[in-house]
Amino acid sequence: MSRLMNRKPGRVLHLGLVLLPFALLLLLYLSSSQARLAENPNDKLLPSFTQMADAVERMAFTPDRRTGAYLWWDDTSASLKRLGTGLGIAAAASLVLGLAMLIPLLRTPLSPLVTVISMIPPLSILPILFIVMGLGELSKVMLIVIGITPVLIRDMQQRVSEIPSELLIKAQTLGANTWQVLIRVVLPQLLPRLLQGLCLALGPAWLFLIAAEAIASTDGLGYRIFLVRRYLAMDVILPYVAWITLLAFIMDRALKGICRGLFPWFEPKGAH
Repeated sequence: MSRLMNRKPGRVLHLGLVLLPFALLLLLYLSSSQARLAENPNDKLLPSFTQMADAVERMAFTPDRRTGAYLWWDDTSASLKRLGTGLGIAAAASLVLGLAMLIPLLRTPLSPLVTVISMIPPLSILPILFIVMGLGELSKVMLIVIGITPVLIRDMQQRVSEIPSELLIKAQTLGANTWQVLIRVVLPQLLPRLLQGLCLALGPAWLFLIAAEAIASTDGLGYRIFLVRRYLAMDVILPYVAWITLLAFIMDRALKGICRGLFPWFEPKGAH
């Protein structure tokens, strides 16, 4: 008799188990929404899917009366530009400083500094960023960079420490200098770990972006959510939240696909 911990679902059962929690949440929302709307047709807390579809049609496919823009797509474009810029800068900085962690003379001062910075709550310095950098794009991007870069650097440092010392010694025995060891031995080990780290950093990055847009912005997904909240427009807020979740999911799958394609040896076969 096989133990429960060793039983694996088949393809059909696997799909069913994946969809089950989403189906239960959907059923719970539908029943709750119908109950509230039956009691009060003007209730805004749990709008029906028809109301949300109308809101999406109005935001995504109908030009704004004042500006003529399609607000849904303009907000998405603005947020993705900020997020992409922040993630790119954070990834580049993390990779460079992660490589530097191999060198003891650099690791000794950098490691405690990065550790201390990573303990600072990023949202607590948001007012400082607005004061120093203004309310433009720079402060929003820098919040993302400051928020996720220290964590990524620490992850890079951990990966560097996991590289077998025998591998580094053999490379030096074959005549490799420090630069060659960094580029040919350490860098290939860090790149897949960086992609994996970016997947884990997507959630915090979106959080910092939405917080910055909510406080000081005139466009973006976070700005729109906090703008319509004063009207209790849940028919707009919920689709926007679902859209952000979908974008984050697509980005996560894309990064994992790139990692599997470029570094098939890094992730075990069958991992998701």
